[in-house]
Amino acid sequence: MKRHWWKALGVIIIFYTIIQGFLGEVPHYFILNETIRNMYFHVTMWFAMIILMLASVIYSVKHLSSGSRISDLKAKELALTGVVLSIAGLLTGSLWAKYTWGAFWVNDAKLNGAAVTFLIYLAYFILRNSVEDEQKKGRLAAVYNIFAFVMMIVFLGILPRMTDSLHPGNGGNPGFDQYDLDARMQMVFRPAVIGWTLIAVWVTTLKIRYHQLLWKKEEMNDELEN
Repeated sequence: MKRHWWKALGVIIIFYTIIQGFLGEVPHYFILNETIRNMYFHVTMWFAMIILMLASVIYSVKHLSSGSRISDLKAKELALTGVVLSIAGLLTGSLWAKYTWGAFWVNDAKLNGAAVTFLIYLAYFILRNSVEDEQKKGRLAAVYNIFAFVMMIVFLGILPRMTDSLHPGNGGNPGFDQYDLDARMQMVFRPAVIGWTLIAVWVTTLKIRYHQLLWKKEEMNDELEN
């Protein structure tokens, strides 16, 4: 039970985030108004996604250096959970854009970069499914995963800061922490990043265990056939 404390912590934080997100006090600013509550969901999910993608890259590097099958599996499952978070981030971001910018999608550098990043990682899974040889698949996927992570940093972190963007902290706009992410929101925002990350890691570990059980089943079937 002691090994699973972080799972309970993740669940508690997410419940706390949801309750505070809908019922907690938030600052009211022009245009944003109550939509600023989406900070606890949209932005924190993107932070969790980046953390998972970074972990995925680390396991891809481990796979390249050792050829470990489990490292390749962890890299794949972490990236897959990260993609799910990116979809949730795109949906919550699109809804937020509708109420603040007047449309579900606008010509914004960060929005377009997020869409391109999603497509890049989608291609990662297409690449994996197109190669049958397990060792070749693992090596190709690992190299591509490193490329995908670098592109994500470029499209989400670098380009929006070099061009005009409606997002806070980009294109000359002040960041949230500079004008409206006050102490009340910080008490929810920071734990929310941890909470979404813990839940995402938990889901990923379940998927990894499932695949490991499938491997054991295959090994047992091979032994019975021989």
